[in-house]
Amino acid sequence: MAQNEKPTALIMIFGATGDLAKRKLFPSLFRLYEKNKLGDFAVIGVARRSLSNEEFHASVSQSIHNETSDQEKIKEFSSKFYYHSHDVTDSDSYASLNKIAEELDNHYQLNGNRIFYLAMAPEFFGTIAEHLKIDGLTDTNGFKRLVIEKPFGHDLESAKKLNKQIRTAFSEDEIYRIDHYLGKEMVQNIEVIRFANALFEPLWNNRFISNIQVTSSETLGVEERGRYYEKSGALRDMVQNHMLQMVSLLAMEPPISLTTDEIRSEKVRVFRALRPIKGSEVKDYFVRGQYDKGLMNEKEVPAYREEDMVNPESNTETFVAGKLMIDNFRWAGVPFYIRTGKRMEAKTTKIVVEFKDIPMDLYNRQEGSVNPNLLVIHIQPEEGITLYLNAKKTGQYMNSTPVKLSYANKGIDGLNTPEAYEKLLYDCLRGDATNFTHWDEVALSWSFVDNISEVWENEKEQNFPNYESGSMGPKAADDLLEKEGHFWWPVTNLDVEKC
Repeated sequence: MAQNEKPTALIMIFGATGDLAKRKLFPSLFRLYEKNKLGDFAVIGVARRSLSNEEFHASVSQSIHNETSDQEKIKEFSSKFYYHSHDVTDSDSYASLNKIAEELDNHYQLNGNRIFYLAMAPEFFGTIAEHLKIDGLTDTNGFKRLVIEKPFGHDLESAKKLNKQIRTAFSEDEIYRIDHYLGKEMVQNIEVIRFANALFEPLWNNRFISNIQVTSSETLGVEERGRYYEKSGALRDMVQNHMLQMVSLLAMEPPISLTTDEIRSEKVRVFRALRPIKGSEVKDYFVRGQYDKGLMNEKEVPAYREEDMVNPESNTETFVAGKLMIDNFRWAGVPFYIRTGKRMEAKTTKIVVEFKDIPMDLYNRQEGSVNPNLLVIHIQPEEGITLYLNAKKTGQYMNSTPVKLSYANKGIDGLNTPEAYEKLLYDCLRGDATNFTHWDEVALSWSFVDNISEVWENEKEQNFPNYESGSMGPKAADDLLEKEGHFWWPVTNLDVEKC
């Protein structure tokens, strides 16, 4: 598709009455519509519930009421939405859906372009994909694309089974596996920071970098997701996808071009170079935690085991910290530390690149060692970059003090930074799969994670719960770094001089 050409498609959202559709998909489509980035389009909302088109329009309008006060524009946008009450196992239901699709395709002149967005429980993904093929919805003259939310399987074997089902109806280049972290502005900026700056790329290796830390912390507990989380845990929910994807972008070699295939190829090479961790080695590389009750915003919150739909003796982890080693020429010996958890001190996603100390400290012999240089990439809630350097402290002595050079995305772009789903939906409509995960990435990441989850599932953690709500996780996570002479950099109020 030409860069300025507006995409045209019929979008079918399975799970259109669910939370994801209302909170993310409808508002994201509306922002694209309001910015005039869409060509002709129509949306069929598909769900089990019985609704009229008018009731569905009201639901769509309600979901976007915070986006604009222009009621006419809301009405105009909502009029492009149609509803189909659907049974995902019934071929007759798919035949009815296909009839509606053909009518809308002709009415809006959509050229047979179809996007199937599965925003529903993952156990239905394979069934829906097979029926789309069997019942003729993929028989179209235009493009067909399948968009799938995580989780893509529960482990490598289930992921393989699901992939086999989906591939009966869609080729790999027609499958868009969403990882919404890859839609975040500053995650996409990792490549630009690395490959567009002569200041960084020559230093981006084990000769100059001491360690890299990736933190993604949440203040919320499991809320109403207890049933899902008991089967998942933080390892499968966050590490297998979001955390490993960020590590791959930080560690990949420069691609020969910015095409989807070349970028994916370099990310896959990172996954292949990940040192496998098995059996008794797991405890040396990974730490798990489970939150206890505590105070959040001066309000007492329950422990994980007290949440709805959670086993009172649950062995499920709500926190993971780990040391990843990438055994290739560039990164040999450099630890990539990751940590993620719920009910933590702050909601933030942050990357800290710590550079090695200079060989000889000329300036602070009387006051202690010089502070390390840091590059901090702020993913959320704030977006931006901070570079910590050393400069001369004011006064007659030649002592250094840390200084900050900061770039804030919101400070430059205001509040118009595209939300992750908006960017990813637009990429899918345009046929750009760069920021979606390829099957090779999924398979390799599951292969890595399965070794750890197998150990944890077979060993009852005796110390759960082991971190208080409102903290930054269990002490064992600090010990993991301290035994190698490192420590976690704070995620809030990072003040190098005090660390």
